[in-house]
Parts: sequence; C-alpha cells; structure tokens
Amino acid sequence: MSALLEVDAVSRRYRMPRSSLFRAGPVLTAVEGVSFALDRGRTLGIVGESGSGKSTLARLIMAFEAPDEGEVRFDGRNLHALPSAELRLARRRFQMIFQDPWGSLDPRRTVAWSIAEPLRATGAGEIGRRVDEALEQVGLRAQDGTKYPHEFSGGQRQRIAIARAIVTRPALLVADEAVSALDVSVQAQILNLLMDLQEELGLAMIFISHDLPVVACLADHVLVMRAGRAVEAGPTAGLIAAPRADYTKSLLAAGGLMP
Repeated sequence: MSALLEVDAVSRRYRMPRSSLFRAGPVLTAVEGVSFALDRGRTLGIVGESGSGKSTLARLIMAFEAPDEGEVRFDGRNLHALPSAELRLARRRFQMIFQDPWGSLDPRRTVAWSIAEPLRATGAGEIGRRVDEALEQVGLRAQDGTKYPHEFSGGQRQRIAIARAIVTRPALLVADEAVSALDVSVQAQILNLLMDLQEELGLAMIFISHDLPVVACLADHVLVMRAGRAVEAGPTAGLIAAPRADYTKSLLAAGGLMP
C-alpha cells in the first residue's frame, strides 16, 4: 500500500520586487527539492527556525500554492493536477490547523457556523450533528456552538479550530505552529488532545514547529529544514540520540535535548 501523502522533490520560488526599472527582481527560494512520505496514522514533525520554509511547505501540501517543481500526491493523486471541483472535494480528507485560530474563526459568526464552513463547502449532510460531535471530541460542549469566538480563551479557541479541522473526518491534519502562541500549560493540553484524536480517529498528522522538544513529544519521524532545504530526516528517537547535521545539533542544544 502506498503512503497516504507523498511529497516528491518540491520546490517553490518567489520573484521579489525589482529594485530597478531595467532589472528583474531577485528570486527567493523558499523550498528547494524537499521529499518525504507519510503513512496513515503516523506523525511527521517538521522543524526549523523562522524562514526555513516550513510554512511554505505546508501551503504546498495543502494545495494553497503550486510548486514550481515536484509533486504532492495524496492517496496517489497529484493534488496540483486536479480540477478545482475535484480538489475541493479532496480537501475533506486533509485539513489544516493554524497558529492563530482567529484566522479560521469569523468573529461575527457563531462558533458552530465557523466549524460547519468546511462541510458547507463540500456539500456534506448532517451538518448540525457533525458540528456537535466535533465540539465534544475536542472537549467542549455541543451548546458552545451558539457562542462567539470572543467568549472563549485562547486555548478554547484553538480547540474550536481543531474541531473545524476534524469535522470533515479527514485522514490528514497539518498543524502549523498550532501551540506556539499558547501558554506552556495550555500547550500540553492541546498536544494531548491532538494525540488522543489521532488515536481515536486514525489520523495522519504533520506537526510543524520551531520547537524541537515539542515536536519530539508526538512525532514518529522528524524532518529538519534550514533555508528551504531538508538537512536531516529520520525516526525521532534516533535523530535525537545521534544527530548528524550541525544544524540539528544546534536545535537540540537550544531545546535542552542534546544527548
């Protein structure tokens, strides 16, 4: 059986603004030749400093942007070759959790309305029941759906964002710095929730962070990125015990994880 997600030598470059009327702007390489595969029910941690290309890679995986080279295949299908209607339906099976839940929650709408948005976009049925179920799965009450985002704490809003991501019953969650804006105690609660949901729902997960100790808590494998490139990858325990790249060693040292 093939992997659920296959990222094959993807690259993404951006043309920067020109500094001269007669000269093209410079090209910024955000991601260069990154490859990995992720099996069903497993977790890949992607770690690196700000500007390492992690979030750009996430946008390529989610098909928010197309790579300049390479392919992203989900269940064997090249996402960037799908017609827009097919891609919209495929999105039910891969969802994203962002660092700031305000990005996915409309402050003018009830929580239930925001959670249901991915279902409306794909024409799913039983919307009310599935929203209630998702709220309860993340440790909130079904009746909380009648409230507005400002009525919740930061950790609760992140739970709501997670409910929005799982309401379509996806096979893959991509969490981009999903706990970095939270207090340490709340971070632990959200990490435990994600691990519980993974076990309950059989999710594959990509967890993106600048914090290697956080990634090590829940990832089976780790991919270390620097300046758009993958500098090291491997099983989490082995990578922490015997890092090869100097950059990985520096991340471990910064997190107090050096062997």
